[in-house]
Amino acid sequence: MNAPRTTSVVVVGLGNPGRGDDGVGPAVAARVGELLGDDGGLVRVVGHEDPVELLETWAGADLAVVVDAVRTGGEPGTVLVLEAGGDAEPLTEEPWGGPARGGTHAFGLAAAVELARVLDRLPSRVAVVGVEAAGWAAGAALSAPVAAAVPRAVATVLELLSEEGGC
Repeated sequence: MNAPRTTSVVVVGLGNPGRGDDGVGPAVAARVGELLGDDGGLVRVVGHEDPVELLETWAGADLAVVVDAVRTGGEPGTVLVLEAGGDAEPLTEEPWGGPARGGTHAFGLAAAVELARVLDRLPSRVAVVGVEAAGWAAGAALSAPVAAAVPRAVATVLELLSEEGGC
């Protein structure tokens, strides 16, 4: 029998479901939420379009798993994991900056992580699950390779949660 879990965890699906592959984060987070059901409140699953909201969303969490669309130049649908909390190296802006570059949308995941680090509001562990995107067209659905990657990304999130204490 597993010991009861005492770690506070938040899973965040970052992105806008109305902008093509940018909706992969909320899609993955929603599926994780369905699979976990009621776990006693230790895991919160949320979706956000604005990375600035992360500072409040992960407040008090020991682990934050953030799922987001990325653009690294890799094959669309590729799933990658990067550790960004605690003593991890600063998160670079390029793959996590978001599709838009003007106004508040220029404040992407990397900026939110680094601001939280400076303000001492970063969880001890932040795992970023990135899914390589093909496009961010307004009104578009997930591209075929990104939609096909959703189950792999969900499995990756669940694996990260189980490492942390038995989800």
